[in-house]
Amino acid sequence: MEIIRWQSILESLLFAAGDEGLTLKHVAEVLEVDELKAGEIIEELKKVYEEDNNRGLMIVQLAGTYQLATKKENATYLKRLVESPNTSTLSQAALETLAIIAYKQPITRAEIEEIRGVKTERPLHTLMTKALIKEVGRAEGTGRAYLYGTTKEFLDYFGLKNIQELPKLPDRVDEEFVQEEADLFFDKFQESINS
Repeated sequence: MEIIRWQSILESLLFAAGDEGLTLKHVAEVLEVDELKAGEIIEELKKVYEEDNNRGLMIVQLAGTYQLATKKENATYLKRLVESPNTSTLSQAALETLAIIAYKQPITRAEIEEIRGVKTERPLHTLMTKALIKEVGRAEGTGRAYLYGTTKEFLDYFGLKNIQELPKLPDRVDEEFVQEEADLFFDKFQESINS
């Protein structure tokens, strides 16, 4: 009989879900068990984290979802990491996301993802951690998604007095240039596949 390592699977699911977390119902559906069994698995893993002082994580329940979180005892070290000069640079994804927010604010995550064509959960988290963006409200309509905008720290970081000082975007993009850039990208991509 196969032994299913429920705690290992749950830990992976919670890690992958990130700050969105997972509801009990969603955990039960993914594990293909009833909600009672899913709850037992969550509580077992929660207990493992709580009892092992060598673990830096814990499971928290926020707004009806379960999430992995860091233990409060490690806050000093996490603060050092965030404030470390080695973490001051932004990834290309974070820069793209920040530019979209700066020019289109207030904007929802779905609108950002539509423009970028990829998920933006991590770049948004990075930008919020660095206090370059913040939640500025909720969108109207179904789901009432969060709206994001830039912060005073964003203006300070880029040496701007206000958001109107952002450089103007070009009125039109040279289609030939865009096509050349796309061709170059696909040529490089094809070379990397063939090598």
